Amino acid sequence: MQHLLRFLKPYRKELILGPTFKLLEAIFELIVPVVMAKIIDNGIALGDAGYIWKMCGLIVLLGVCGLGFALTCQYFAARCAFGFGTDLREALYRHINALSHTELDSLGTSTLINRITTDATAAQTGVNMFIRLAVRAPFLIIGAIVMSLMIDVKLSLIFLIIAPIVGLLLYAVMTKTIPMYGRNQKQLDAIARRTGENLDGQRHIRAFSRQKQEKDEFARQCDDLEKSMIAVGRISSILNPLTFMIMNLGIVAVLWFGGVQIDSGALSQGDLTAFTNYMTQILLAMVVMANLIVILTKAQASAVRVHEVLSTPSSMENGTAVPDASSTEAIAFDHVDFSYKGAGDKSLEDISFTLKKGQTLGIIGSTGCGKSTLASLIPRFYDAGSGQVRVFGQDVKAYDYKALRRCIGIVPQKAVLFTGTIAENLRWADLGLDETGMREALEIAQAWDFVEKMQYGTQTHLVQGGRNLSGGQKQRLTIARAIAGKPDILILDDSMSALDYATDLALRTALRERCGDMTVIMISQRATSLQDADLILVLDDGQCVGQGTHEELLENCEEYREIYNSQMQ
Repeated sequence: MQHLLRFLKPYRKELILGPTFKLLEAIFELIVPVVMAKIIDNGIALGDAGYIWKMCGLIVLLGVCGLGFALTCQYFAARCAFGFGTDLREALYRHINALSHTELDSLGTSTLINRITTDATAAQTGVNMFIRLAVRAPFLIIGAIVMSLMIDVKLSLIFLIIAPIVGLLLYAVMTKTIPMYGRNQKQLDAIARRTGENLDGQRHIRAFSRQKQEKDEFARQCDDLEKSMIAVGRISSILNPLTFMIMNLGIVAVLWFGGVQIDSGALSQGDLTAFTNYMTQILLAMVVMANLIVILTKAQASAVRVHEVLSTPSSMENGTAVPDASSTEAIAFDHVDFSYKGAGDKSLEDISFTLKKGQTLGIIGSTGCGKSTLASLIPRFYDAGSGQVRVFGQDVKAYDYKALRRCIGIVPQKAVLFTGTIAENLRWADLGLDETGMREALEIAQAWDFVEKMQYGTQTHLVQGGRNLSGGQKQRLTIARAIAGKPDILILDDSMSALDYATDLALRTALRERCGDMTVIMISQRATSLQDADLILVLDDGQCVGQGTHEELLENCEEYREIYNSQMQ
């Protein structure tokens, strides 16, 4: 938890005032048994009704003031805890977005979602309860012991014996449960991951009739989590009964030995009542402390998981340069190698080519040969292992991320649209895009024909992931979204696979005629889609086995010729 203390700096005032008011409430609570002792010894014993009423009024006043102090503490604790939680989530979200794809692939989506929600909330709850109880409970215990010592030293020895026993019990439970809470969160990550996969792949699950297997596997993971949570719950649950047992035995001892002292005249009835009240206060404070330990244990386990993300550095350093699109050289790869983290073989090996501004690059090859990997190096989603990737004549490592990606339009393999209207999706690259610009982008992407026929046109609402559209419609809208930002470089990563040949041809024609200055990188499995490209790369197992125009490759590259002939047949 200490690693996250920096998020509490803006809330120093609340962090100090909250415990201070809680301390005042505890002081007033410690005064009440003394007042009760006086009522018994000086009021009831002497039959002084006026004194009794006066002291009862003082108890009411102490209670009202204590309530006011408690509410004030609650206010400061809430401000501090929720402010801490908000800042922590914002920092997590900013840090996650600053990580490269290498770290995101390594961490995984499900665990990041859990850490930014469940774990951040647990840490926030820990701060809230710490402010409210961490000062009050120990102070009540210590204060009650001190006040008891002032009444009778011998009886107070009972407190001094019981307190260390309960402390050792709390320590033993805490050291046992902290690692268990961490394991529980990891199991929760696995459940979240499976849930996400099942929701995304529900059509495939039904197509292969694997509903029962997936349900059984989900139930197994939930059962494992249940057993783990029950195990840690059993350990935590022994705190309250054991604490109650020890403290009640202490109260019995106080009443036993206190009764003996009353008989001998060494102790008054009021003092024994006050002593019993202090014992009860210690009992309740110990119970609160036990529950607080459970909450703080969970918070500590969650804080460690949050810190793991925040302490994960990005493998890429941001540059400061801004791309100059006036350069004649649009993209160049100079003996580039790349391999994914943890992978044995290279995904790309010794890739070299140069593409001038306004030209079209086609990339073709078998599945898994590195086509998408090559494209992802251009906007610097990953850094090349060796060699150099240049955009507009300068190494991409020198550019500012935002500046580089602002001049690149990317259409990934999987068409992803977001909840909202079509217009809102098109404005991702240009917030000021008007209806004319939208129509132009939709026309180039061959999407205007079906958008125009929709009841609300560009104001048509899309459900999550654009599931109220067909695959081809989603692909065309994602292409339109990339074009709408008028990028200098457009990357189409196998993003026309759901289009028929006529639409494919119309799209390529529109790009050539209406986006002449735009440099286009087109990845496709169709040789016909790439045959008009200025340069075609043929990849095989991460290596470039041929490059040139369509005619040159038909003559000189056997792999390309085989692909083309198989498709033409």
